[in-house]
Amino acid sequence: MTHPQILVTKASGEEEPFSVEKLKRSLRNAGAGEAIIEKIVDETYKWIYHGVTTKKLYAHAFSLLRHQPDVSGLRYRLKQAILELGPSGYPFETLIGQLFEKQGFSTEVGIVVDGTCVTHEMDVIATKNKEQHLVECKYSKHQGKQVSVQVPLYVRSRVNDIIKVRSEIAATKDFDFKGWVVTNTRFSEDSTQYGKCSGLNLLGWDYPYGNGLKNLIEKYKIYPITILHNLTKQHVTFLLEKEIVTCNQLAAKLNVLDELHLTKRRIKRLKAELKEIV
Repeated sequence: MTHPQILVTKASGEEEPFSVEKLKRSLRNAGAGEAIIEKIVDETYKWIYHGVTTKKLYAHAFSLLRHQPDVSGLRYRLKQAILELGPSGYPFETLIGQLFEKQGFSTEVGIVVDGTCVTHEMDVIATKNKEQHLVECKYSKHQGKQVSVQVPLYVRSRVNDIIKVRSEIAATKDFDFKGWVVTNTRFSEDSTQYGKCSGLNLLGWDYPYGNGLKNLIEKYKIYPITILHNLTKQHVTFLLEKEIVTCNQLAAKLNVLDELHLTKRRIKRLKAELKEIV
């Protein structure tokens, strides 16, 4: 069936033709089957209109997916779930720390360390054997925001200042050090160019292609609690204050649910969600 071309508005304010293939790919990434994908695409074409924002478009598609007879919609709203982790960056830093832990690293989050010239607060320090990663996290509540080249320039200088000290002390002098900038949004073109040239690792929502943040979250199943339908904003705030950021952490501390005063039915649904996603 042939459909007319429809322009949609991106987060940056630019318009682009609606891509049904992008929508299908997102639905597949969420775990939806082909029959459900085709059904949602048909419903989307009945609803879509010129100028609709991509945010509203994908929210509508997710709403359709959520009402399908599976729970793959949980994964579909991953990007929005990350955006809802704010306003502070600490929950995002905790999530990134857990991604490294899943890869066998021991981690420290929000730690002040010495440099040659000044002290620095590193968001995540991940260590395994004689390999140490110094990670700066750049969290944003606005998905259209890009990380400009000034950020990796600044982080490279900070990391170098720390490495100079750590390369001279007995405990870490033989270590292989790597610097990182991690964001839940995207990098500008000159940021990625500088990262490649300077040896600074960059990890964005979909950068590097095929191995970006969204891919790693799905690979290691480090989903934020904001992805769960059966938690209200008040519940999320309470859990974040207790430093429970991910579904894995919540699944390991189910007794904390008693403090949320949920109904038995809601607890049952919440546990079912957790079982599906962790």
